Amino acid sequence: MDARTVLAGLRQGKPLTGPEISWFAQGLATGAVDDAQAGAFAMGICRNPLTVEARVALTLAMRDTGSVLHWDLPGPVVDKHSTGGVGDCISLTLGPAIAALGAYIPMLSGRGLGHTGGTLDKLEAIPGLSTEMNTEAFQRVVADAGCALVAASADIAPADRKLYAIRDVTSTVESIDLITASILSKKLAGGVGPLVLDVKVGSGAFMQSMKEARALAESLVTTANGAAGPAGALITDMNQPCVPSIGNALEIMEVMEALTDPDEESIISILTAELGGELLRLAGMAETREQGAGQVLDALRSGAAAERFGRMVAVKGGPTDFVERWRDRLPAAPAIREVLAPHAGTVAAMDGHALGMGVVRLGGGRMRAGERIDPSVGLTDVAMIGDELQAGDPLALVHAASDDEAEAIAADLVSAFTLGEGLIDAPPLIYQGVS
Repeated sequence: MDARTVLAGLRQGKPLTGPEISWFAQGLATGAVDDAQAGAFAMGICRNPLTVEARVALTLAMRDTGSVLHWDLPGPVVDKHSTGGVGDCISLTLGPAIAALGAYIPMLSGRGLGHTGGTLDKLEAIPGLSTEMNTEAFQRVVADAGCALVAASADIAPADRKLYAIRDVTSTVESIDLITASILSKKLAGGVGPLVLDVKVGSGAFMQSMKEARALAESLVTTANGAAGPAGALITDMNQPCVPSIGNALEIMEVMEALTDPDEESIISILTAELGGELLRLAGMAETREQGAGQVLDALRSGAAAERFGRMVAVKGGPTDFVERWRDRLPAAPAIREVLAPHAGTVAAMDGHALGMGVVRLGGGRMRAGERIDPSVGLTDVAMIGDELQAGDPLALVHAASDDEAEAIAADLVSAFTLGEGLIDAPPLIYQGVS
């Protein structure tokens, strides 16, 4: 078998066979497939979508190009994945809550991508904490704390690493088949069982429409079911952030508030409970999502989730007293500037992409790969949809490295908010489930 033969069949619209997919994935990992051939493969799948069986085969083949973790723990090993959004820090509350309930949740997480923040960048705002560790250390943290969020090592799904880089420069990122195989090959390499997927939709997400979000959710669930085991998805709103802060250290502050003094009516608490409840149902630890959500809220109320978070931070090199003294431990930006409403009105909409890119331009994200980020910068007190404001009321607070940077971003961000008239209802947090 060779790349030319596989690509010729793909060009002619022939279904890819399992052996062809397996060979091509190995070729991506070993270098037997060059960049041009990888780009042709990605473009061919965009033009000729895969069957469910072929998508499962591609996912497993990319998983098997590297190491696959195995766990020997006294409880179910589960996982959660979000497709990404602005102000989305749910993994950081959900993981410790699930661990407090007796499951183990090893998360191979990512860094900021485009306008969205990365879970690893947020965690690394905690002084001393490292998210880079080898497999032995990763498994030790999971066994000790019950949860760990770390970067995937170089030997996890290397075929995906090669194909992802090619997709980025060949305009093939949006393929549902390739997105699905990319996400799940890494998740399944983590050796997990039941998996819940948080598929974001709205102005702050990659999926802008319900049609796109539904297609991705169905693809992820059917492929995960075919490749590994129980999986379910919730399609959740990303027309506004999950917390009223955007930025690495600032979102950690919101996480700590939710863990130590939870407001059960807040977006972060509701989504943590609902996604966690669905995960407990999939793992057989709850009969229904509602019952599981109640268990998750109990873990938040009791402080058990906060204790697990603190244990994880300490084992990964962070402060041993972080839960008790997190306000003193996180970096703060020196300049703060208000973004003021130009006239009275009710917040009707916000441009999540613009808000996220504003934080990136402050230094809270990367304009180019490998750039260092400033964990202290970002936005707080972001006005949410339905909030009634008077002229001159703050739409948000900008936290920046200098007064000039704060001033410049504040002026730009005014246009990210749309003010309407009268009562405006916030969008639903959860649109639908897919299982």
